Amino acid sequence: MARFCVSNSPILIATGLSLLVVGCGKSSDKPTTTDTSATSVEPEMKPSSDELMTQAREIFKPIPVNAPALPGNPATAEKIALGKMLYFDPRLSVTHSISCASCHNIGLGGADDSPTSAGFHGQRGARNAPTVFNAVFNFAQFWDGRAKDLEEQAGGPLVNPVEMASPKEHVAQQLAALPSYHAAFARAFPNDPDPVSLANAQKAIAVFEATLITPSAPFDKYLRGDATALDATQKAGLALFMDKGCSTCHSGINLGGSMYAKFGQVEAPDVKYRPIGDKGRGAITGNAAEDYFFKVPTLRNIALTAPYFHTGSEQDLAKVVNVMGRTQLGLTLTKTEIDQLVAFLGTLTGDQPQIAVPQLPPSAASSPPPDK
Repeated sequence: MARFCVSNSPILIATGLSLLVVGCGKSSDKPTTTDTSATSVEPEMKPSSDELMTQAREIFKPIPVNAPALPGNPATAEKIALGKMLYFDPRLSVTHSISCASCHNIGLGGADDSPTSAGFHGQRGARNAPTVFNAVFNFAQFWDGRAKDLEEQAGGPLVNPVEMASPKEHVAQQLAALPSYHAAFARAFPNDPDPVSLANAQKAIAVFEATLITPSAPFDKYLRGDATALDATQKAGLALFMDKGCSTCHSGINLGGSMYAKFGQVEAPDVKYRPIGDKGRGAITGNAAEDYFFKVPTLRNIALTAPYFHTGSEQDLAKVVNVMGRTQLGLTLTKTEIDQLVAFLGTLTGDQPQIAVPQLPPSAASSPPPDK
């Protein structure tokens, strides 16, 4: 999910826990990316003398058409295929009813269209599920950055008592009791004498999630030199986005995901947007100076990832923009400015991954039963 972000300057837009998320609210009619690990040729960056484009190129980067490599976890077709099965397999949860795809739905912008996600026996988490799309470009994972990368993140929900609630031994036993997974793990980790493990499951899920990128958004085409990819209103929104300071936090490939920022830089937001008890990064580090700091979320595909804020407490993008202008910038944005910013953010919707749901290995008589 995406929102504007705030830095230590009262003049900057913030997007941490509740950063400003704006989008066009319309689904993309562009072609979707394919479910493949094949490598394509990256589009060229065409020369341009356009002042706005030149300024944007200094701050932002287009999403590549090829998934990036993960350090220490090379991708292979076999590992990606295994990761996809595990991503969709609900048996990794203790009740055999929740998978990674439950909260990070491929058809819902990589999120779940819900304020907070339903987990173990219907329990609700405290925060909105961030989109998994383009998460590979984030410098850390989760709103509070408690996981350093996709591999570490993949293991968190599995054992979280409010989410999938599986003891580590349950995951290992479940995988070991499915003969078809033995072969899949062996193909994915051919040099591992004991390939069926939770650690390898996390590695496989991570390389699959790394393929869930959304290239070729209109903004990417603009950055690569197509001046016609954005209309006049969208270009005005882009200029505002940079001039107002939003891009101080929302920069790079993901327009976010590269720093922590405080939500409520100028004034504290309403408690429905920023609950007093959720200290964000401060709860992880124990440093009170980091209270209410959150990872600046990506603004990519923001039009598809409502509801907004880390609390999932606002569905109306116009209200979100207004809240962020006041709490992060100390000013009230005009309706024209809000409309222009929303129009620009709508250009960040890229080609959505087209993923065929995999055939999962059947359960065996020896498989651990679900928790009742």
